[in-house]
Amino acid sequence: MNGTVFHTQQFLDYHNKGKFDFHHLLFYHGKRLVAILPGGFRESGKIYDSPLGASYGSFVTEDISADIALEIVAAFEKYIVGKGVKEVYLTSAPVIYQPILTQNLDFALLYRGFAYQRHYISHAIELRKDVTPFDRFQPTARKHIRRIMRDHPEASIEEVSQENMMRGLQEFYPILLDNKAKFGAKPTHTLDELMKLNELLPELMKLFLVRVDDEPIAGSLLFLANPLVAIIFYHMLKYSFDEYKPIYLLMDSVTRWAKDNYFSFVDIGVSQDTSDANPMTPALSLIRFKEKFDSRGVLRSTMWKSYQ
Repeated sequence: MNGTVFHTQQFLDYHNKGKFDFHHLLFYHGKRLVAILPGGFRESGKIYDSPLGASYGSFVTEDISADIALEIVAAFEKYIVGKGVKEVYLTSAPVIYQPILTQNLDFALLYRGFAYQRHYISHAIELRKDVTPFDRFQPTARKHIRRIMRDHPEASIEEVSQENMMRGLQEFYPILLDNKAKFGAKPTHTLDELMKLNELLPELMKLFLVRVDDEPIAGSLLFLANPLVAIIFYHMLKYSFDEYKPIYLLMDSVTRWAKDNYFSFVDIGVSQDTSDANPMTPALSLIRFKEKFDSRGVLRSTMWKSYQ
């Protein structure tokens, strides 16, 4: 009902053995499996964290009743208290990842004393409307896209095929590294890890590159999280080609592709000011940019409880 690729063992297998102390749990009602919880221990078993080594975690269930949700949380608490766990952190996927809108599990957690530890603001573009995404972009965004197509015929979009994914990632990644270094950061994944993910889950990633005379100048790497949502996990841009505004062209191509492939949303990711001491501080300039593409804010929330 609310699972993503980040909850699967195939995805988590990209981590080197021993990097995390994984401890996944399965919940049964009688003999029927009703929930799974991928996660693991930190701080020598004092903290249970879900996800561990992924973007989204917490419980994955079928469309359960309120009664079953309460029983799942009660069973979980009994188990982790018995293990001596002192704190639990659970970060679930936003509601747009659910084909069925229900918050029975959220209620059960809150009823049992969990609280929201933090919220991040993410943005998503809805694709279920009849018009093309381009028609709902703000006028300035549509203007940039038309200008690129009119004034720069040398610029083209490559939708990288699975057969060429390794080559595409090798072109994409060095520019991504340069972009992140500008802000004193590094990508979440190494190039080797992205290569390994492509081997483990060949349908996980979709890569788009903007080329000028065959040179890659910008790109978007999507993770296809579940049948409803594709995430733009990484954007990259050669700043020497910023005048082309290639990210606008990428946003048009990505949203058209996602709609044509029956996704309901494109998740553009969180927009936090990482330089601020408060991790929830929004990066307003980034949010304004994302809103040009008719995106709306959705919460990526973490629940927490202490047993000390």
